[in-house]
Amino acid sequence: MTQVTIKNNAAIACMRDSGALLAQVFKALDEQVKPGVTTLQLDQFVEHYIVDVLGATPASKGQYGYPYAINTSVNEVVCHGMPSARCVIADQDILNIDITLKHQGYIADSSKMYVMPKACETARALVDDTNTALWRGIAQVKPGATLGDIGQAIGDYARLKGLSVVREYCGHGIGTQMHEPPEVLHFGRAGIGLTLLPGMTFTIEPMLNRGSHRVKTLNDGWTVVTRDRALSAQAEHTILVTPSGFEVLTLREEEKAAGFTACGLQAKCNVQAQ
Repeated sequence: MTQVTIKNNAAIACMRDSGALLAQVFKALDEQVKPGVTTLQLDQFVEHYIVDVLGATPASKGQYGYPYAINTSVNEVVCHGMPSARCVIADQDILNIDITLKHQGYIADSSKMYVMPKACETARALVDDTNTALWRGIAQVKPGATLGDIGQAIGDYARLKGLSVVREYCGHGIGTQMHEPPEVLHFGRAGIGLTLLPGMTFTIEPMLNRGSHRVKTLNDGWTVVTRDRALSAQAEHTILVTPSGFEVLTLREEEKAAGFTACGLQAKCNVQAQ
């Protein structure tokens, strides 16, 4: 396996800054996501905010030839949904917005689910359960734990809720490059896989489906949908392994207000109680 990069204090400080900036992007975006808005308008807003307001770079644009600043994945779209002037957000939709931001040479990556006012209870439950699954995985992160601990925590919770875990896409190391080793699977067995060390940074980003875990890529070469067209949801944060546990580098304001902390003390209590 390719060597995993252990970040030094200077790199960690840069990643903290990028993560905090990305949290600001989501705070600004929250007021823009509503029925009647196109996903292309959201992309244009985010690119303007990252570049002109924050003085940073939308890391996804141009990566592997991708032409937009964000991914917008609506309803049965699992990931990599492309913004479009033809995609108008409807009252009953759920959508994931995935954003990467580069600042001072370091990248932060996070995604958030948005639930429209008339979304059904099944859709709302899927979004809630996906967020909880993410935090179940995050709560496993500490020196000496393994990637399998993360995968099993997420997979076990998904099965408990009757959901399937997408297998073709996973979390990843991140730093000066968007995708670095290791791969972070969202299923697995505790005690198996890479042992975590302080200074590692990676994303955890489970994608959970209401139906089968099987997916397919559309003809645009990017958009991934559920094969059975069942609803899908994703949640993602960039994580740092600290000497005593973890730090969520992309923690958002509404999560802090709900009692979650970057080092996860309150978050662990909340997640394990559900």
